[in-house]
Parts: sequence; C-alpha cells; structure tokens
Amino acid sequence: MKCASRRWRSLMMPLVVLVAIFVATPGKSEQALAESQRQPAVTAPLVRAVDSIGITVGDMDRAIDFYSRVLTFEKVSDSEVAGDAYEHLYGVFGMRLRLVRMRLGDEHVELMQFLAPRGRPAPADSRSHDHWFQHVAIIVSDMELAYARLRAHKVEHASSGPQLLPQWNANAGGIAAFYFRDPDDNTLEILSFPRDKGERRWQAKDRLFLGIDHTAIVVADSERSLRFYRDTLGLEVAGGAENYGTEQEHLNNVFGARLRITALRAERGPGVELLEYLAPRTGRPMPVDTLANDEWHWQINMHAPDVAAAAKAVRGGRYAEVSNGIATVDASAIGFRSGFMIRDPDGHASLLATVSR
Repeated sequence: MKCASRRWRSLMMPLVVLVAIFVATPGKSEQALAESQRQPAVTAPLVRAVDSIGITVGDMDRAIDFYSRVLTFEKVSDSEVAGDAYEHLYGVFGMRLRLVRMRLGDEHVELMQFLAPRGRPAPADSRSHDHWFQHVAIIVSDMELAYARLRAHKVEHASSGPQLLPQWNANAGGIAAFYFRDPDDNTLEILSFPRDKGERRWQAKDRLFLGIDHTAIVVADSERSLRFYRDTLGLEVAGGAENYGTEQEHLNNVFGARLRITALRAERGPGVELLEYLAPRTGRPMPVDTLANDEWHWQINMHAPDVAAAAKAVRGGRYAEVSNGIATVDASAIGFRSGFMIRDPDGHASLLATVSR
C-alpha cells in the first residue's frame, strides 16, 4: 500500500481567519462576550497546528468512494498499521488499523477503519446535541449546486434543508449551511459565504467543494472545555456568540436549540468550535467506555513540537489519557514518529504528535 511519510505536510498551510457562521444573539453583553474570549498569556503553545480530522468508518472502500466521488476529496495515502506500539497509542488491544488520508483544498481528513477488533456502531438515534457529536464544515462555492449534488447522490439529511442565515445579523447574514450524513452516519456540514464574508479563498469559483474551515464538537460546559483547549493546549479564542432561532433549530435539527459557540484556532489548520447547548439540556454524555474503534469516535490530529511537555501538561490537568504513555511508531506508515492520545472533559479525542521528518 502507498506510504504516508509526508502525511503531515499540510502543517505549512496559511493560518485560516475565522468568520462567524451562526446567528449571534442581538444585544449580548459586551462584558460577557469579552469574558468568554479572554485569552491567558501562553508563551509557547503546546499545539502549533491542527493537521487533520480523524473519522472512524465501518467500510473503508465505501467511504473512499463517497468522499472522492461525491465530495471530490483526493486520496493522498493508504496504509495499514498493527502491533504493540499502535495498540498503546490508540488504546485498543489486538488492533489492525487501515488509515486513508484524503485532501480537499489545503485541508485533510483521515479515514480510520479498525479491521480488528471491530468497534460498536454509533447509536441509531444520535442527535446533534449529544456530547459525542462532531462534524467538519466544508466550504462550497455554490450552496444550491452543492445541495443538488448531494441530493443526486441520495445523501441522508441531518438538517431539514439548507438554512440561509438572516440579514439582520451583520456577521452571519447571507451565509448558508446544511448538515448531512456520510455512509457511516457521520455528520458533515457544507457552508457557503456571500461576497462580503469569509476568507478570500472561500470566494473561489473554479470548483464546487473548496476546503475545510473547522471541526465542531458538542460540549457540556464551555468554560471547562476552554481550560483544556485554550489554557492547556494553547489554542486561541477567535470568536464567540450565543445563537438561536428557527434557522439554528432547522440546521441542527434540534427543536428550541440555543447554543453558546466558541471558535478556537491554532497557528495553522482548521479551527475547533465548541458547541454548548444552553437549551435543550437533554444531550447525552459520551459513553465512558468509548474506544477508538467505536464508530462514533472522531479525533483531532494536532502537531505538538514537544510531545513530552504536552503529556506533562495533560497529566497535570488530570485529563483522560487514551495512550499508555508516549508511543514511538513508524513515521513512514503513519506520518509521525511519536505521539499520544487524550480526551477532553467531554470525551472528544485529540492525537498530539510530532511531525515526521
């Protein structure tokens, strides 16, 4: 199979500038918003870049076909790994993992199929406010054409349809968004920006699917999550809002949805958005026995120049560790030489690793 020695070369991509995509609450207290975005001084962030988003799938060939044929991702590498080092890295005994790296624009996802042992399927009644929810936001040049393409390929809706955010909102008016599912029931999002919003590159018209802006995760408590992503790992707060309304309800397919959204960024790579449902508070927690081979498992692959320092900081914060210490692996097969996996306070996984050279 094709080697993945240059798998993390996307770390040289330019910094993405985030533009808010949701409906901000009119009249939100400036003092409260400033408090939510307060950034402690970080002399040397433990995480320098978000390399890619890892997505667990049950059928790799089917997933490759969907991401390449429907969404126009390009396959970059395809490898299999097994052995003691990988078992301790992923926390799955007796594992054999197939990893396929896919590129869209400057960003990447890594599709992961655990050939052995097979994990549990995602709950059939998973909802957008359950705490294991995670998605990637794919920017499109034309929402109408993109939605028509998805309909032609009979994708499953997660939203009732594309939602056009209202013009009364100066930051988000005119932005369109839609949630849908891949063949493994993973939630994905497409977004389109009007001419006066978004990065300049998101205005390209030479192709329909342009790249990935961010990954979003549901959290129970934004402040608790900020202590992990901002204060411990060193990501910077790029924006925030409290969002509600019929467009938000139909986008997330959650009646009465009211969200606190906090956007974070590393120096390079896609952003990370925290989605806290202020209402309804009925989202279910991540199962405490979640393993990396369970099909609701996603992970954020991050570049940490000093993995030992990152591990020390995580242990100091008493965060859950998936890996049994720092694992040294074959960089030619997996794209990095050492790393470890951790979970945030809600159970979302991050793989912190050095870049292969």
